[in-house]
Amino acid sequence: MQSCMKRRAVICLWLCCSFPAALRAQVSAVWAGDMLGDEPAVLRSGNGGGQIRNLPSAVLPTQAPLPRMAPEFALEVFEGHAASQSAGLAGYSATTLIRAELPATSQYGEYELQKRYSAPRTLVFKTLRFTGDTFVKSNVIARLLQQEVDHVQKDDPAVTAISSANYKFSCKGTAEVSGRVVHVFHIKPRQKRPGLFKGKIYLDAYTGTLARAEGKLVKSPSFFVKKIEFVQDYADIQSFTFPVHTHSEAQTRVVGRAIVDIYQRDYQLLSTTTQAENLQPGN
Repeated sequence: MQSCMKRRAVICLWLCCSFPAALRAQVSAVWAGDMLGDEPAVLRSGNGGGQIRNLPSAVLPTQAPLPRMAPEFALEVFEGHAASQSAGLAGYSATTLIRAELPATSQYGEYELQKRYSAPRTLVFKTLRFTGDTFVKSNVIARLLQQEVDHVQKDDPAVTAISSANYKFSCKGTAEVSGRVVHVFHIKPRQKRPGLFKGKIYLDAYTGTLARAEGKLVKSPSFFVKKIEFVQDYADIQSFTFPVHTHSEAQTRVVGRAIVDIYQRDYQLLSTTTQAENLQPGN
């Protein structure tokens, strides 16, 4: 019993810092529905907005290739884009798949959910399916989701944003990530504060948007957690940038390695009409 309690404590402490706040959507959220059994709120599909007429191929303009940005300019564009997204994102829906594993005990769980965000403070999850060990479900995945909600309700996003106010940036050349030419920046936090990390970010050399972030959290909440490392990949969808895959590993002193992979797909941006409907009482 005492060993089980230690395992639960360590996992909970790991989840409190396993995903940097700077890498989460900068929104406030409310927890809707019981993730572990009660019927959650049903999501409604968004309205699509105006129609676009098909034009003859002969009159479609040819888009000129974008010029390649200098590293310093790409960094400026990235910070401006992040601020613009935080202010201008009305909402979205997506399918989330979470896979969690405790190799030392051979325990595993896979949870698929539907997620919907509506600005400024609503985040709703609907359970689709779960397979695996109930211990992983209740003590790893559900706690991870609850921790995300708790964070966005209480913390100031600006304090942990990937910005020049929180980090020092140093360009270390170019590379390729998922077929994209990127500028590689080593980043170091200006303060040793929870939610910040030391590592690298990869900015698209032609758009300035974030392609990948990776590193190690600079502050652990407990002696029992040795270190936490992560890699998060992003994709541009219309004029916004969203995470599509997060891989996180924690080294603990009691249960050994804890591994979590989060896949997000099928992003659908919500129209302002749908957003207004979601904010009506009773929705």
